[in-house]
Amino acid sequence: MIEVRGLTKRYGEKVAVNDLTFGIEPGKVTGFLGPNGAGKTTTMRLILGLDYPDAGTVSVDGQRYSGLANPMREVGALLDATAVHGGRSAYNHLLCLAQTNNLPGKRVDEVLDLVGLSEVARKRSKGFSLGMSQRLGIAATMLGDPKVLMFDEPVNGLDPEGILWIRNLMKALAAEGRTVFVSSHLMSEMENTAEHLIVIGKGRLIADCTMNEFIARSSGAAVRVRTPCPDQLALALAVKGGEATTDSDGTLLVRGLTTDAIGDIAFEQGIRVHELSALRASLEEAFMELTAGSVEYHAGAPGATAKVGSGA
Repeated sequence: MIEVRGLTKRYGEKVAVNDLTFGIEPGKVTGFLGPNGAGKTTTMRLILGLDYPDAGTVSVDGQRYSGLANPMREVGALLDATAVHGGRSAYNHLLCLAQTNNLPGKRVDEVLDLVGLSEVARKRSKGFSLGMSQRLGIAATMLGDPKVLMFDEPVNGLDPEGILWIRNLMKALAAEGRTVFVSSHLMSEMENTAEHLIVIGKGRLIADCTMNEFIARSSGAAVRVRTPCPDQLALALAVKGGEATTDSDGTLLVRGLTTDAIGDIAFEQGIRVHELSALRASLEEAFMELTAGSVEYHAGAPGATAKVGSGA
């Protein structure tokens, strides 16, 4: 388990992480989301002891990372897949890590096979594609068979088969009872992988909840209702706190109430219902809406480029 309490980190006048508190539990994939500059990578570096907080504490299974007796057996982390000596082969890179961390040499072949790099194990890593480098980084992460795993943008450079593979790998690791913490900007992939979300913006916590709870906060989450009595049902729903809008065909779009609650209200009022279906917003839609006030860098609209030499 990872526990972050009151974490704060400043770089000069910039506050990269601001009084951040959350916990990452084992047995599930927890996604780490936030706009660019939100403080995600800084937070991960603080967890791993690669930087020091100005305030607050971070612990892995009750200890600071620096206090772990065998860190690679406890925590595996992929922050930068390209941080490899290009002159070394994949095998020698992993063997060096194994030897310096008192890990058995046979583990190198096991993780190379796990990530699908056995056939290129003796080739120098400088010739690797980004996807191959990602696989090598994941192999290093798994080298100590750790209980806690952290991945920063693990699907960068992977083809569709590789993306499916890492998705299934993370789910399988979580199913084994490990703690899996993954940061990514690919919302569609995160929606298919994570069960729980930690969302931050400008260094502050925005959400710490399940995937379904986060998406339900979006205005895009609604319930579609078809009934021969839309006006009567809309009034009944409004009394219970629901907000209903009517399409031109008489279909109601209801926000603020669940499908169960709407069905119960319709039954109590004796109103026949022909359709009752939940409309789920995508993670991307929910993320864009709920982090809009935390975006640090705003791009101009397409086509709104300034004219060079206009004198403006």
